[in-house]
This record gives sequence, C-alpha cells and structure tokens, in this order.
Amino acid sequence: MQHDHPLLVKTRHILDNALVAVEIIALIATALATTVAIAQEIWIMIDRSSVTLADLLLMFLYLEVLAMIGQYLRTGQIQVRFPLYIAMVALARYLIIEVKEIEQFRILAISFSILLLTLAVLVIRYGHLKYPYKEIKDTSD
Repeated sequence: MQHDHPLLVKTRHILDNALVAVEIIALIATALATTVAIAQEIWIMIDRSSVTLADLLLMFLYLEVLAMIGQYLRTGQIQVRFPLYIAMVALARYLIIEVKEIEQFRILAISFSILLLTLAVLVIRYGHLKYPYKEIKDTSD
C-alpha cells in the first residue's frame, strides 16, 4: 500500500534531497582528505629521498578510495568489490611492514584472509556476470 498524501510526498522529497546533499558533502570531504593524505605521503617520500613498497601500497589505498568516490559520483552506487580491494591491499601492506615483528601463525592468518577476500571478489564477479541485476525503473516521476 502506497501513501500518496501530498504532505507525505513532499516530506519524502525534502528528506531525499537532504540525504543526497549530505552524501555529496561527505564524498567531497573524503576526497579532499584523501588528496591531502596523498600530498603528505608524497612530501614524506621527497623529504626522505626514498620510496618503499609500503609507500606505494599506501598510495594505491588512497587511489582506491578516490576510485570508489568517482564510481559513486558516476553511477550513484559503490560496488562491493572496491572495499574488498582496499582491504586486500591494506592487509598486504600490513604484512610487508610488520613481517619481522609478527609470528608465523599471524602471517598465515593474514595471508588466508587475503585469499578469502580474493575468493569473495571472484564469487561476486561471477555472480554479476552469471546473474546480472535487472534494471530498476524509477517510479518517482
């Protein structure tokens, strides 16, 4: 049962616009913060006169965040794969940085976690190819 009372329709419209505005503000703030973090990381590498694998992986994390924001702005959706990619790179970076200080069991657990995330991406990709989403018609007009 759909309620089409004019006050309810108007309230829904106002709340929807407010939520979209909050989303856009949060996306802009996240993009700006990520851009500042990239600039800071570049400055650290220049000041140190060296680039490590950990630095490069951190830059990829930042780029994935920006790609996720771009994807959302282009399509209005965030694909589940983007956070999974970010998690995989973050875990790989952690392994690379802390490999000398962590015990073997933890290394295996983190490696297994990366493998599980990889399998999750493969399952999601297969699901999207085998069972694509049906187009949802906008009935608000």
